[in-house]
Amino acid sequence: MSDRLVSLLKWFDLRARVFQAGPLCRSASFDGGDGLGYIHMLRAGRLRVTSNGHAALLLDEPSLVFYMAPARHRLSPLSDGADTVCASFEFGAGLHNPLITALPGVVTVKLAELQNLAATTEALFAEAADEHCGRQAILNRLVEVLIIQLLRELMDQGRIQTGLLAGLSNPRLVKAINAIHADPRRAWRLTELALLANMSRARFAVNFRETVGTTPMAYLTDWRLSVARSLLRLGKSVQTVSDEVGYASASALSRAFTAQTGMSPSEWRSNIRRESGAIQEKDPGFSAKNADRG
Repeated sequence: MSDRLVSLLKWFDLRARVFQAGPLCRSASFDGGDGLGYIHMLRAGRLRVTSNGHAALLLDEPSLVFYMAPARHRLSPLSDGADTVCASFEFGAGLHNPLITALPGVVTVKLAELQNLAATTEALFAEAADEHCGRQAILNRLVEVLIIQLLRELMDQGRIQTGLLAGLSNPRLVKAINAIHADPRRAWRLTELALLANMSRARFAVNFRETVGTTPMAYLTDWRLSVARSLLRLGKSVQTVSDEVGYASASALSRAFTAQTGMSPSEWRSNIRRESGAIQEKDPGFSAKNADRG
């Protein structure tokens, strides 16, 4: 099977920052307004995770909690403490990465169930326990590797039943999805995509909608506009972007873009630059503003 994540990693820049490594001595809250995803790993002890988006989680063995999309949540170490590694990450922040809607609000997995990630988690915990030079950079890179491996493992284990990851797990649908990802400029037709999946046109359309949660043509449009956002953030002109994502003209792209976002491409680019500047000024982690002394 061809690489199912290569196009996502090409268009959406994954960057992580570890801000907590070691014993967690106080509760900490995250408001979800920073535009960041979060991954929290419990090495030892017990940890309670609460959120208005899901039922309370009680972790009492090595586990991983993963928020792909920004979410308000709170970490509370229990009486015997919690040894943790916590990181925030951006994965195409503000770019409508289709993975954000492909995953449930929170993913919780016991580390014992992720044996293919054992080498990475062991290296991460070992690095967190030391104070060697380059520690922060290594921790950040290890978390980025861990996130990619986690997404791959979720697909391989079939843990996600609907959405993009489910489609990428399907040996037939993945061929069509990869083709869309690799060549958004092409004027794909339903018949061509069905042929790639080795299905009839009707069967492909039904299976795609039931698995991914949208129609093939709607997904193609969403992917094109997602790539357009990435290119706009790189500073490319609207005309250049329209050529690269398969629109006949800059005005055609602008109409589709505005219909989805409520902003023209130029307005969106100005807005995302302001938001990115605000995020860079904010230091995620356990500041006096979000930590309760305990």
